[in-house]
Amino acid sequence: MPDETPKIHIDSDWKAQAQAEKQKLAEKAKDAPARGGGAPGQGGLPPATFETLISTMVTQALFAMGAIPDPRTGQRALHLDLARHHIDMLTVLEEKTKGNLTQEEADMLSSTVYELRTRYIQMSSQARG
Repeated sequence: MPDETPKIHIDSDWKAQAQAEKQKLAEKAKDAPARGGGAPGQGGLPPATFETLISTMVTQALFAMGAIPDPRTGQRALHLDLARHHIDMLTVLEEKTKGNLTQEEADMLSSTVYELRTRYIQMSSQARG
């Protein structure tokens, strides 16, 4: 009976190619967190910070109050109920994070909510007539 043990032939070119591919993937993985963090100016998203969260919510409120035109149409739309919702969400955030923010973050959030409320009151008064 002939020997039935399978013979394994390792191609050294294949082995070198696999090693090179493994090295490329490792380099990509190492670079991915830096790109994923999205440092401004690198074509990525802004960093995930408290300030970015507040800025995003403020932008939505201002858009709903017509302060920012729709990028597709260039028209300003007034959706006071939606603006009020975004301001209320910032107020909830302010209440729930009380005592857990730096003084700078707390001041920024407080002044932002105050300014948005003031603008909302002005816009709603104008809308009523």
